[in-house]
Amino acid sequence: MSIAFLLTTLVMVVTPGTGVVYTLAAGLSQGRRASMVAALGCTLGIVPHLVATITGLAALLQTSAVAYEAVKYLGVGYLLYMAWATLRDKEALAVDEETEPRPAARVIASGVLINLLNPKLTMFFVAFLPQFVPAGEPGSLGAMLRLSAVFMALTFVVFSAYGMCAAAMRHRVLARPKVMTGIRRVFAVCFVGLSVRLAVA
Repeated sequence: MSIAFLLTTLVMVVTPGTGVVYTLAAGLSQGRRASMVAALGCTLGIVPHLVATITGLAALLQTSAVAYEAVKYLGVGYLLYMAWATLRDKEALAVDEETEPRPAARVIASGVLINLLNPKLTMFFVAFLPQFVPAGEPGSLGAMLRLSAVFMALTFVVFSAYGMCAAAMRHRVLARPKVMTGIRRVFAVCFVGLSVRLAVA
């Protein structure tokens, strides 16, 4: 496996994006378990992009401006919804020992949607993976699956690390509701900023 692939993948995964923001929010609001579940959800959100790449659906997004724009603006809309929901739902980032944990399925579903509605991830698979896969050889599909598995594993590990760090700080803000109000606003601004970046990409 190429060192270049590992380094590029690590840089992409470590760079804060929607998945990182979502995982941090989960860790701060619900603790370690929720951060791990959120990281899993974001990782599972990579699978549809991989399937699209293998089946050729990614070529449609790459060649059809209408299809790409449709997926892109669905992603923009969902990020804006996340920003609005973060500000509206005060319990979403309420650090309270007695707060009812969000169902794991709901946390995973949100994580999957965040990555699913990101056409740039599909573009990454289309433009990046083929450079490390032997074209026209019988083992090309297996090589792509192995590299994708490494990408997903690194995503889960890095996102989990982000979430665990956030969860470790959780108890320090238990008695500081104003701090959580500020954090909620920061997350909302991050979601808005990420939606703008996706819209103008």
